[in-house]
Amino acid sequence: MTTYTNNSFWNKIKKVFKAAGREVVEKALWLHYAAQDPNVPLAAKTTIYTALAYFILPVDLIPDFLPMGYTDDFGVLITAVSTVSMYITDEVKQKANDTLRQWFGS
Repeated sequence: MTTYTNNSFWNKIKKVFKAAGREVVEKALWLHYAAQDPNVPLAAKTTIYTALAYFILPVDLIPDFLPMGYTDDFGVLITAVSTVSMYITDEVKQKANDTLRQWFGS
C-alpha cells in the first residue's frame, strides 16, 4: 500500500508536473502546504493526506499515461480542496505560486 510521505509527494510532482498541468499541480501544492501548517486540525490533515496519497498512488482509476489520465487525480484533489478550503490560506497559496513560478515560469 502506498502512503503519503513528503518524499513520495515531491517525487510524484517532479515526474508529472508538466504532463499533469498547472491546475493539478497547483491544487496538490495547496494541499501539501496546508498540511504543513500546525494549526490545521487532524481531521483536515487526514482529508489532505488521503487525497495526496491517491495522487501519488501509481495505480489509479484512470491510468496517468492515458490521455486525460489526471482527471481522476484532479477530481480527488478538488474535492479535498473544497473540503478543507478554510485552511488554504493566502500564505499557502503564495507558497504554491512561488513554487509554480520556479517550475513553469510566470
